[in-house]
Amino acid sequence: MSVLTTDDLAALQRRTVRVLSLGQVLGGIAFGSTVSLGALLAADLSGSDALSGLATASVTLGAAAFAIPLARFAARRGRRLSLTAGNLLALVGVGVVILSAALRVFPLLLIGIVMIGMGNAGNLQSRFAAADLASPEHRARDLSVVVWSTTVGGVAGPLLLTPGELLGQAIGMPPLTGAYLFSLVAQATALVLYLVALRPDPLLTALNLARQPSQASVLGASADHPVSARYAIFAVSGSHAVMASVMAMTPIHLSHMAHHAGGAHTTSADVTLLVGVTIALHVAGMYGLSPLFGVLADRWGRVRVVLLGQGMLAASLITAIVAGEHPAGVMVALILLGLGWSAATVAGAALLTESSTVTMRPRRQGLSDSLMSLTAAAGAAAAGWVLTEFGYGGLGVVALVFVIAIIVLSPLGRIRPTP
Repeated sequence: MSVLTTDDLAALQRRTVRVLSLGQVLGGIAFGSTVSLGALLAADLSGSDALSGLATASVTLGAAAFAIPLARFAARRGRRLSLTAGNLLALVGVGVVILSAALRVFPLLLIGIVMIGMGNAGNLQSRFAAADLASPEHRARDLSVVVWSTTVGGVAGPLLLTPGELLGQAIGMPPLTGAYLFSLVAQATALVLYLVALRPDPLLTALNLARQPSQASVLGASADHPVSARYAIFAVSGSHAVMASVMAMTPIHLSHMAHHAGGAHTTSADVTLLVGVTIALHVAGMYGLSPLFGVLADRWGRVRVVLLGQGMLAASLITAIVAGEHPAGVMVALILLGLGWSAATVAGAALLTESSTVTMRPRRQGLSDSLMSLTAAAGAAAAGWVLTEFGYGGLGVVALVFVIAIIVLSPLGRIRPTP
């Protein structure tokens, strides 16, 4: 490999971030649709609200199962092929979901959603791909720009529920699956984009640079900090579990409120509109201000922004406890939930990257994504039972325990100077 100048590396990083950002726009459409429709489809096919949380659990379970193998594959073959593999799995998963709704087979629905979750592992990996060649002083910013790009697709996905439903009805698709047409097109486009445009591969380039003493220093993290890395993994996975468990049950909670308010006159379009707008606001909170949190993490420090995120998560949960029986209160809680997740995820991912040497990063990043998804799957699966037994406010109380733990253990995240 030829020697890259600082200007060459900066130009390559800018191009990489642009490609990843566009890919995230496309991937966000499928993510937003699956989050919004998964719980409703699960409740419809299973006939039980208590099982509706298995939809979000299946997404996160798929992401957890595929995160480590995908990270290992990326370390050997690069980000380009690993991201493409994720898109391909998501494409097949969307087709299986549509088929399950047509046949009204609940286990088949979960299989399809698991496959979409496996594809989502690639979307999660995109933020680390943005940090592969980033300079230490701009690492969180570059990472956050790619996270922010999901806003477009993530907000559009839920808002496409009603148009997608109308389109699906016009061509004879099963109820609640029309929006997946947009997901199919978006995932196929992202697959082609990564194959064609993500060259040279950012991770393979970073690994080659790390082997050259004259250039390794430009990527930072010449020393390893395993304690800080473990805290970063804990903070990211805990924050994601809080977000996923509350978000998983929100469509069901809103559906109950809509039927209670409208009675027999409530239609499926009324429910999808309320759910779509609320989830769109939540997804906007998840991604819309991520560049701000990235800049703050570069300037204030990673741990401080993780704690800022926990403060917003706590505010969200308190709002859900106090005002969770009103649609406006749920919307406010979901916006704060997204903002808190964004701050913790951006700062935590930057902390994990700079706590690890270049060669250790793929392994730990895969572990982080796997644990993040596993804890979220467990939380989402348990959330159905908690909602049934204790209500939406009770779910907020349980989730608050994770936030407190992340705050208490935050001193472990501070990177100590190497002697």
